[in-house]
Amino acid sequence: MAASPLKNLITGGAGFLGSHLVDRLMRSGEKVICLDNFFTGSEENIKHWIGHPYFELIPHDVTDPIKLDVDRIWHLACPASPIHYQFNPIKTAKTSFLGTYNMLGLARRVGARILFASTSEVYGNPEIHPQSEEYSGNVNPIGIRSCYDEGKRVAESLCYDYMRMHKIEIRIARIFNTYGPRMLLNDGRLISNLLIQSINGEDLTIYGNGYQTRSFCFIDDLIDSLILFMDSSNTGPMNLGNPEELSILEIANLIKSMSDKKVNIKFLKELEDDPFRRKPEISLANKELGWRPRIMFNEGLKITREYFQKKLTSGK
Repeated sequence: MAASPLKNLITGGAGFLGSHLVDRLMRSGEKVICLDNFFTGSEENIKHWIGHPYFELIPHDVTDPIKLDVDRIWHLACPASPIHYQFNPIKTAKTSFLGTYNMLGLARRVGARILFASTSEVYGNPEIHPQSEEYSGNVNPIGIRSCYDEGKRVAESLCYDYMRMHKIEIRIARIFNTYGPRMLLNDGRLISNLLIQSINGEDLTIYGNGYQTRSFCFIDDLIDSLILFMDSSNTGPMNLGNPEELSILEIANLIKSMSDKKVNIKFLKELEDDPFRRKPEISLANKELGWRPRIMFNEGLKITREYFQKKLTSGK
């Protein structure tokens, strides 16, 4: 007799990361319950699964408890771009703390394994480079980004306390910058900003001198790593990201070269608490999961640009 398919709960399942995870799990024959309050998620991202017998969509805010029977919890719910998490910083902090508290309580009640989507922002403006999981970070606890940074840090603490006290199975994924189709056009992050500006023939805006660095992982690679991590026996924390490090200026020039319109680069005042360098040390993921990103930034950028071009043309 064949084993029953796993039942997965994905919080933030209609968002950028969540909807790609929904696709992957559904295509592998698993059951999925998608939880989303649609603050940054969109039904457009998961509408192709609505009506499927293995898929259920529940509009819900994770700051409120919920009772469900599931095998695995993928806790991704939380606005991740500064423009959205700073819109209501108190709500952002509540989402990280109360949302994680509620999902850990659910995991404990039903015996589910839980993967928590933490972030490279727990390292703050790092004083070591690249950043490994052993680094405890350099975060400003009272800055304008702290609602997100410190929210994720306290959520990690909760996860480990639940593991120590209640023996639940946790996986802590520290996700670095990720990009690809289904990013919000208005999320205010570097890739979406520059791509949309280049498509519209506007100046490409850079905050600061452009020498800051980032490492961007294409969404398909990131989803691969999340699934491998959930299936592994390692609890983390584990860095998941692409160590291909580029300066903001290099990225802007690359996007400028892709534009079919004449665009210029415009420098603006640097952002408060904006990390200067960011690059993941991923030897743990490579050793434990056998994972490395496959898609180079140049390749992923072209795919993402095509997506934005279609979205802007269709007006949806």
